[in-house]
Amino acid sequence: MSQTTEPRNFIPVHIAVLTVSDTRDLRNDRSGDILAQRITAAGHSVAARAIVQDDAGLLESQLRTWIADKNIDAVISTGGTGITGRDVTPEAFARVLDKTIDGFGELFRMLSYQKIGTSTMQSRAIGGVAGGTYLFALPGSTGAVKDGWDDILVYQLDNRHRPCNLVELMPRLNEHLPGSN
Repeated sequence: MSQTTEPRNFIPVHIAVLTVSDTRDLRNDRSGDILAQRITAAGHSVAARAIVQDDAGLLESQLRTWIADKNIDAVISTGGTGITGRDVTPEAFARVLDKTIDGFGELFRMLSYQKIGTSTMQSRAIGGVAGGTYLFALPGSTGAVKDGWDDILVYQLDNRHRPCNLVELMPRLNEHLPGSN
């Protein structure tokens, strides 16, 4: 069975950018700025942007708001994925995810290992799907944001990427819901 090589038209994805921090605001959110710039440079739109404190309840609330918004296809967060007491992003994601994309965190750590060695084990980067919306949590450093976008997400959120990508699955993410046929 051969793969089709016909060119595909680009489909822009509407992405919300979430920075998790107790200290950042829009003036000094370098990681959020880098992520937003890369999203738009790739032809996608930044559908929303917010900075939320390291509080699982606040994060869960923001995630649920964006998951319910039909104008948002994906949420990418930066920050709060470490192992200190204030790092609660993976816990907030776990509260809302329908399915995890285990390969995202595994791939992120594999790629990160090539740059920072065993320190990558401290990252709890996570990906998944909730209510038909993709969710990805990246560490808060500018390097981690660049690695996560440049080495993984820029390809998987591009419907032209072969042999497969996440965009082509978007119409089928809610197949499990009643009346979705």
